[in-house]
Amino acid sequence: MAKRSKKKKGARGDDFAPAARNAGIASSPLFPPGRGWLWGLILGLAVVLVYLPVWNAGFIWDDDLVVTTNPVIVGPLGLSEIWTTSHADICPFTLTTFWIEHALWGLAPAPYHVVNVLFHGGCAVVLWRVLRALRVPGAWLGAALWALHPVEVQSAAWIAEMKNTESGLFFLLAILFFLRWMKARDDGTRGDGNYALTLLFAALAMASKSSTVILPVVLCLCAWWMEGRWQWRNLARFAPVFLMSVAAGVLSLWTQGLQLAASVDPQWVRTWPERIAAAGDAIWFYLGKLVWPDPLIFMYPRWQIDAAQWTSYLPLLAVIFVAVVLWLGRESWSRPWFFVFAYLVVALFPALGLADNYIFRYSLVFDHFQYLASMGPLALLGAAIYLSANFETPWLRPGLCALVLLILAALSWQQAGIYKNSETLWTDTLTKNPTCWAGYYNLGNAFSHQGKISDALAQFQKSVEINPRYAKAHNNLGIALARLGHLDDGMAEFQKALEISPNDPDAYSNLGEAFLKKGEWDEAILQYQKALEINPNDADDEYDLGTALSKVGRGDEAMPHFRRARDLQSRAGSVDATR
Repeated sequence: MAKRSKKKKGARGDDFAPAARNAGIASSPLFPPGRGWLWGLILGLAVVLVYLPVWNAGFIWDDDLVVTTNPVIVGPLGLSEIWTTSHADICPFTLTTFWIEHALWGLAPAPYHVVNVLFHGGCAVVLWRVLRALRVPGAWLGAALWALHPVEVQSAAWIAEMKNTESGLFFLLAILFFLRWMKARDDGTRGDGNYALTLLFAALAMASKSSTVILPVVLCLCAWWMEGRWQWRNLARFAPVFLMSVAAGVLSLWTQGLQLAASVDPQWVRTWPERIAAAGDAIWFYLGKLVWPDPLIFMYPRWQIDAAQWTSYLPLLAVIFVAVVLWLGRESWSRPWFFVFAYLVVALFPALGLADNYIFRYSLVFDHFQYLASMGPLALLGAAIYLSANFETPWLRPGLCALVLLILAALSWQQAGIYKNSETLWTDTLTKNPTCWAGYYNLGNAFSHQGKISDALAQFQKSVEINPRYAKAHNNLGIALARLGHLDDGMAEFQKALEISPNDPDAYSNLGEAFLKKGEWDEAILQYQKALEINPNDADDEYDLGTALSKVGRGDEAMPHFRRARDLQSRAGSVDATR
C-alpha cells in the first residue's frame, strides 16, 4: 500500500504542469545549482531596497493605539497585561515584540519600520522555500512577485500592521516544517523535530495575529496537494493545530467583542444577508487588485449592499460556481487552479466580514487583509510565466521576468512614499476617495498637530458634512472652533458629540474646559465629574476639577483631586523616564 501511495504522489504531487517535473528550480538557468543562498539574499535585498522610502517615515493612523500610546507598550502596564488581559487584543506576541522594541529604542519610528520591512523580506524568502517544497515551478519568481507587489505595501510600510509580517513569517515557517515532516515521513524517517517546529511556529503565528487561525486548513490543502488525495488519517496529525486555532479564534472574538460593545453605533450594524453578499464582492475585489493594482487606496469607499436585491449575491454565487468547476476538474487540468483558489478563499475568510470588526465601519476591504491570501495567486502567476516563457534566446526569459519585477518594484516604491506621515497618507487617500469622512478627520488631526488650526477646521467640517454622526469629528471641530475664538460654536459641537456618543470622556472634558473659560464654574464641575466617571485616570481632568471646585469656595473638596492629579502625573512621568 505504501508503494502505491508513493507512486500516486509522484504522479500528482508535482504535476503543476507536465514540464514542471523536468524544470527543477535549482537547475534552471534562472537559479544556478548550489547558489540557493545567493537567490535568497537577492530576494531579501530587493525588498529592503524597494522599501527604503519608509525608513524615514513616521507613525501614522492606529500606530498610536498599537504602539505610541498603548499602556502595555509605553506603560504603566506591561508584559503580564499583554498576555493575561483584554489588552492582548488579537496579537499578544506582536505586542510583546513592540514592547521589546520600545525597551530598545523608545519611540523613534525608523527602527520600527526597519524591523517590519525585514519581517516582510523574511516572509519572501521563506515563501520561496515553501513553494520549492510544494514543487511549484518558478518558485523564486512567484515569491518575488508577491514580495514586490504593491498590494503588500500597506502591511510592510505600516508599523501597526507588523501583525501581518510577523505572523506571516511564523505562518510560512509552520508550513515549511510541516512539508519537511511529510517528506521525512515518506522517506521512512520519523521527522519528529520538524513536527515539533510546525507546532511551535503555528502557536507563534496565531499569537502574533489571530487571522492565522486558517493555518490547519491550509496544512490540509498542502497535504492534499503533496499526496494527490485526501487521507482522513491526517486529521489526527492536525489535531493540535486545530486546537490552537480554536483557542486563538475564541480569544479574537472575545477581544473584538469587547471593543465593539464599547462603541455600539446603529449606523454600522449589518444583517447576515448583507455580510454574506459583501463576502462575495470582497473575494473578487482582492483578486482584481492583484491583477490591476490601481488605484490602491489606504481606505477604500465603503460599499452599500442591498441585501433585498438578488443580484447582490451574484459575486458569491460566482465564487461557488468557480470552486465547483475547479473541483470537478481536479483530476486533470484544474488541480493547481483549485488548490490556489481554495487557498485564496480560506486565507481571506477571517477578513470577509462574516464576524464583525470595528474597522469595517470605515471600509469593508483593506489591502492588508490579503497579505497571506495573495501568496497563492501570485505563486500561480509566477509558475505560469516560468513555464510559458520558453524562448530560444537564453536571456529573453530572465529579461522578461526582470522587467515584470522592476515594474512591480517601481509601483511599490511609489506606493511606499505615501506612508511618510499622516498628511501624505490622508492627502493621497482623499485624492482617490473624496468621500472618506475618516480621511478628512485624520487629515484635520495632522494639521492640528502642526498648528494649522484653520486648515484643520476645514477638514473637520468636511468630515461631519459627509458623516454627521461621527462624534469624534464633532468633538475635534469644537476644539478647533474654540481655539480660533468661537467658543460658543465649539461648545455646540461638543454637545453634538455627546448626543451621538454619551460616554465620550473627551467631549465632557472639552465642554468642562469651555465652561471654565466662560467662568461658569458649576457647569464646569459637572462636566469634569462626568468625564472622570468614564475615565478616572485623566490627570488633567482631575486638576481642572480641583481648580473649578476651588473657584466656588470648595477647597476641601478640591484638595483630593489635586493630589490625585499629582499622583497620576508622577506615574506618567516615571513612565516617560523609562522611554
